[in-house]
Amino acid sequence: MTCLGILLVNAFCYGILVFLVFGRFLLVMSALIEGLPDAVAIRCLARVPYYLFPKLEVICRSWREAVHSTELYKAREEIKSSENLLCVCAFEPENVWQLYDPTRDLWITLPVLPSKVRNLAQFGVVSTARKLFVLGGGSDAVDPLTGDQDGSFATNEVWAYDPVIRQWAQRAPMIVPRAMFACCVINGKILVAGGFTTCRKSISKAEIYDPEKDVWVSIPDLHHTHNSACTGLVIGGEVHVVHKGLTTAQVLVKDGWRVHEHSWAQGPLTTVNGSLYVMSHGLIYKQDRESRKVVTSASGFKRRIGFAMMGFRDDIYVIGGVIGPEGWNSDIKKMSDVDVLTLGNEKPVWQKAASMTRCRGTILGCAELRI
Repeated sequence: MTCLGILLVNAFCYGILVFLVFGRFLLVMSALIEGLPDAVAIRCLARVPYYLFPKLEVICRSWREAVHSTELYKAREEIKSSENLLCVCAFEPENVWQLYDPTRDLWITLPVLPSKVRNLAQFGVVSTARKLFVLGGGSDAVDPLTGDQDGSFATNEVWAYDPVIRQWAQRAPMIVPRAMFACCVINGKILVAGGFTTCRKSISKAEIYDPEKDVWVSIPDLHHTHNSACTGLVIGGEVHVVHKGLTTAQVLVKDGWRVHEHSWAQGPLTTVNGSLYVMSHGLIYKQDRESRKVVTSASGFKRRIGFAMMGFRDDIYVIGGVIGPEGWNSDIKKMSDVDVLTLGNEKPVWQKAASMTRCRGTILGCAELRI
């Protein structure tokens, strides 16, 4: 079959899929699509946007099995129909995550994270191996293991969300319970370092996780700890651990950690395509190792706290947060807004994206997930 023939068949099949999905027409067949080899049918299904997958499942049993198969997601990679979605968790509602589809400007709600820890917060979140990982953290609610109510506990739980079967599952726990720690992905593996463990004791321990083997391994400790939260960033292919309020970053090298002095602006940090961006004093800066330049104004966020600044695809997203009381107004406004700074333009501009439909308030975690 020629390339044009394949494209016509795929277009025809996709038209059938749309009709079936939106028409709620139930079809029972042994093959995925009658008259087509399953290998071709899988490539047709792979062109359907991820947000429609729950509707594909009701067509027939064979389609449900296809949607839950790894072959479908391999086909999406092969035909370049994979989608990058933004994963967000906020303080309200408890332990709920949503996915944002930037192509269609819509939000998808995931099943509730089934941790026994209520209002899990201060955790690490990353994505790798086509899964979303939520690691460690603590809560101001009651410790389910001890009954403590002082919010001074940390957990070593690790949860993975699999978008293929759309379920959460526990993975091997971290070696050390921790909260408010550095967390990032390097070469497909998850690295965690620093933070606080039980009784709010700061730690220098670091470890790395192989998602394929489901195994944690200790790596050299950080040079020092600090009585503040730390962030993990990958800049120029190197892991950087940055403590809030310090002018040093600890960089992972072959034989351990190297302390690097920097003059970065203080404020929320994120990376876009390997470059570091900082929001500070109402401005967005692009931060090089020893210098920075103003990208644009961010004065509209001066009153907002608890928001997330996230590099997503080629842009910067500012998500959620709260606006505190001002003057005679004693109300706290919990935000579900999403503001996007498009960096690809000659002059970066702010745009509005669809607001979160379930989550609002202080953002507890966000990550980019490729499906």
